[in-house]
Amino acid sequence: MADPITVIQEAERPLVDFVGGATYRAIIGDDTGAGVPIRTGIQNSPPGYQTRVHSHPYVETLTVIEGRGEAWLDGEPGRVVLEPGVTVVLPANRPHASRVIGDRPLVTLGVHTFGKRIVNYKDAAAS
Repeated sequence: MADPITVIQEAERPLVDFVGGATYRAIIGDDTGAGVPIRTGIQNSPPGYQTRVHSHPYVETLTVIEGRGEAWLDGEPGRVVLEPGVTVVLPANRPHASRVIGDRPLVTLGVHTFGKRIVNYKDAAAS
């Protein structure tokens, strides 16, 4: 017998508050992704929000749904403009960050190529 289709309703998923006012809602992964080698989630970041420099031991992709922002690799020149329709691929183990530009929230769909979210903060030793 074939595996059934799993249906997950975003509105039924727990909302996690991040320091600085952003929110994150995991869709697939951790508690819903048994046997699924990815994790997906939607982050809603308010104007003025910036992530801490961090990395993941796997590839992460971000697709912009709404708003504008920019992303960069720590220590590298240049920034990538984030706007609706843009997807960025962040390499494994490369410290990176992003920030919101403008007066509208930045909404992104993130895909982690691992079933659990693992975040290594650059400034963790200072925290």
